[in-house]
Parts: sequence; structure tokens; C-alpha cells
Amino acid sequence: MTLDYVRLLEANNAIQTIGDDTYWLCVTRTVQESKLFPVPSYMLLSYLCCYYRYPALLRKIEAKMKAEEIGDRARAMGGKFGNLPGWALPTFFLLGRETLINMGLQTPADDAEDVAYVMDFWRRFKLAQQREDGHLNAREFGQRVQLLPERRIQRFHADLHACKNGDRLHKAAQTFLATISQYGFLVSCESRCTLNNSGPYKLADNRELVIRDFTDLAQGDYPWLDGVADAIPYPNLTVTMEATDCHFYLMDDWGSFESKPEFTAEKLTGVGLYTSDALTENYVPVGMESPEKLADTFENLTDIFRAATVELWKNMAGWSRDQMMDAGALVYFSLIKDFAHVAGVYDVDDWMKIDERADRFRPLLNDEFGRDFLGELVGLVDLPSQQLHDYAMMMHNGRPARYISHIPHGVLNGDIPASTAHVAPGVTHLTEKVDRYVTSAGALSLGDYNARAAAFRPAQMQQPYRFLCDSSVRGAPDSADVAALYALEQEQSRLLKGRGAGLTRDQIEALREKKA
Repeated sequence: MTLDYVRLLEANNAIQTIGDDTYWLCVTRTVQESKLFPVPSYMLLSYLCCYYRYPALLRKIEAKMKAEEIGDRARAMGGKFGNLPGWALPTFFLLGRETLINMGLQTPADDAEDVAYVMDFWRRFKLAQQREDGHLNAREFGQRVQLLPERRIQRFHADLHACKNGDRLHKAAQTFLATISQYGFLVSCESRCTLNNSGPYKLADNRELVIRDFTDLAQGDYPWLDGVADAIPYPNLTVTMEATDCHFYLMDDWGSFESKPEFTAEKLTGVGLYTSDALTENYVPVGMESPEKLADTFENLTDIFRAATVELWKNMAGWSRDQMMDAGALVYFSLIKDFAHVAGVYDVDDWMKIDERADRFRPLLNDEFGRDFLGELVGLVDLPSQQLHDYAMMMHNGRPARYISHIPHGVLNGDIPASTAHVAPGVTHLTEKVDRYVTSAGALSLGDYNARAAAFRPAQMQQPYRFLCDSSVRGAPDSADVAALYALEQEQSRLLKGRGAGLTRDQIEALREKKA
């Protein structure tokens, strides 16, 4: 696709929006620090890898599956498709570009076609993913993410198991959430890249539903989980949480949330558990047959994750700085790797190695440089490329600065060079990946996993169902297609199977009370 004036205007709008959002996120959230991992340095290495590789990798993905179809698939999965990867896709790429501009190795006009393409891919993915709420990201929605269709929210609502502070299920759920969060934090090299939150959805005047996704849990893409996570049976887990007497007023693009009053343990009054990946029709219930069975499941998984956490600590304690740099950078860089999985084109060398062009900068990325440069880039916004004329005022702080450089419109006065994006050879100091990937279909080789994913289309993604949104349902509630769509959604529901469309929130609440 040729870069023309309209595409360039849209690209710069995306760049500005992403910059405004990211500045707000960086100055209002906690600082990412670690006593073990060189976090700022590996973040900068990841940004460079994103800049060099994303244009080619996204085109490889789109040769099999369009960005907008991936966005549609994302609403029925709990993998790495949430608001956090959606924010990271363009942002990490653009921060890599900004880093190179300030090192004098790029100009804002360089690779204009690739920059516009990545922005276009992001916009199409996000608009499709959040088509139900009609927003591009959490920022546009006042820091809220309500991407699920009514039929899925109804199912999660209906099948929640009630719990209260002090009972077995409540204790098991709280212990599980603390344990899996700690495990995920370590898996992602002391970052939050394995955890995402979305919502909230209103269940009643004093109750809300939050969806919490945990990803990359089992033996799969990360080489450091080989021999550590072999006993973990699920690649991803989704916990549905009912909160009573607190309102989640913030659910941002980092998956962070804030509530009034604070969401403390006693406010958890309902819980559910599901798994999903590129091979599942929908969210698959895990231990949801009864409160007792769900408590058993939480307790068993807690023991498994505790054991895996101990083994992972032992392994990481012996890592060199280069191994820590590689693993941390790969976690950030590969936040969108599930796009390749769902398209059936995942390659270990694409996603689990540091591009040699990015690796050239490793000697520069010591702790001091990493800390100071990252602080200037994302917090102080005082790098040379970020300064504007004295009349300008940056959003949120009023300084004459711009977070991320626009593409100069003057590039349209000449010939736009064709993209030269490619994936250069990769570098790794980590052990080679074992060819074993735990999926919902069992442990598979990568070749088998790719073949199955490439051939698979969930029933709800096929015609005539893919484009039946909530507005379609409201417009034709008695349609045979709508009835069939709701039947597909309710197939694995404990309380809603066979009930079809047209249920109200109050009717679902009555079903829960009757079952209890």
C-alpha cells in the first residue's frame, strides 16, 4: 500500500494519541524496578528489537490473517491479546524509533512506509477488538475496557460461583491469585507482562465484574520454562471476579485498575475460572462444576505454581546479565507473539531471539545508561527529538515537547522508498527452546501447533456469525442466526445452556439465586 497524504495524517494521529496515552501512564503508574533484572536496559533493548522486526513480522502474520480478524478473535480468547499487548504493539515500536533518532541513526522521515503500516495494523486490530464499546483504547473510554459482547458477559455472570470472606472457595481463590501473580511476575522477568485486567461490567447497582487474564503459564514459547513449567496443564487462565460494594473507576491500557473504595479481599463475592488459546472455540471452563470442585482446582493449581516458582527462582539465580537481558527484552518484544500463533505462522527464531541489529547496542546498555536514558525518554521527555517550538504545549504537562516524533509531511514531496523491513539473524544467550508447546489440545510440536492453528476457525468466527454484534442482536432478536450464535456461546455454560437470546441481567441473577 502506497503512503499517501491520508495514510500519513492517520499515522501521525496514531503517533500523537499513543504518545499522549503513554506519557499519562508513565507518570501516574508505579516505576518498574527490580533488584535482580536490569529492567530499564532490557526494556530499551526490546524497543530496538521491536523497531527492527515488527514491520516484517506483522506483514508475515497478515499474509495469513488480517489484523481486523485477529482483533475479532481476541474477544473470545484470554491469551496475549488484551489491552496491554494492544498498547505495547505500536508504543514499543515507536520508542525504538525514537531511541534511534536520538542516537543520530535515524531521522523522523526514515522508514515512513513501515511506520505508517505498523500504525495502520494497530488501528485495525484495536478497532475490531473493541468494536462492542466503539473505542480505540482505554484512554478514549475514560480508562475503561468493555470489549466483550453481551452473550459472553451473560455467561461469565451466570456461572460465577458465590463466595464470601472466610469460606473455602474464597480462601482458595485468594491464595491462588496471589500465587499465580507471583509466578507470572517472575516468568516475565519481574514485569507485569503475563497479567492483564479488563472491564468492569455492571452486574448490579453495587456489584461489578472484572476479567483477569494470566498468560504464558505452561511450557511454551519461553525457553526458561522448559523443565520448569512441564507440570502446568494450562497455557493461559482467565479468572472472572465479582466485586461487591466497590466501583472500578480506572481500567487502563496497562491492565492496571483502581477502585473506590479499595478492592480488598472481602469484596470478592463471586469467582470463575477458564482457559483458552488459539485452538479453543471459546473460554473453556476449568473446575466450574461446583464450588467444591472449583476450590479443589484452585488449591491444586496453587501447589503446582508454587513448585514451579521455586524451580524458576533456582534457574534464574544462576543467570548471567546477558541471559537476564535477553529474557527480559524477549518478554517485552514478544508481547504480540500470540498474533503469530493464531495465524499459524509462529517461528522460534522470529520471537525468541534478539535481532542482531538491536544486539549491537548491548555494550551501551549498562545499568546507568538504561536508567537515565529511559527516564529521559518516557518520563522527563527532554531528549532532543522531543522538543518543539516555544509556543507548543504538551498534553498533561504544558511543556513545549512531543513524546514521539511525527513523520514529516514533507516526505510526500519525493518518492517514498519501498519497505526494506526484514528479520535479520537473531542472537540468544539462553538455552535453545525445546520443541514442546502445551496447548488446549495437549502438548504439541511447533509444527503441529502451527498447522492446527492455521486450519482452525472458531464457529463464532465463521459466517453468518462473525459480524453479529450486540447492535445486530438488538435489531433482530428473534433471528435464527442470533439464536444459533447464543447457543454456541452457551454450549459450555452451567446455567445458560439452551436458554438462547433475550435474557436480562435480572433474569440471570434470578437463575443464580435459584441454583444457589
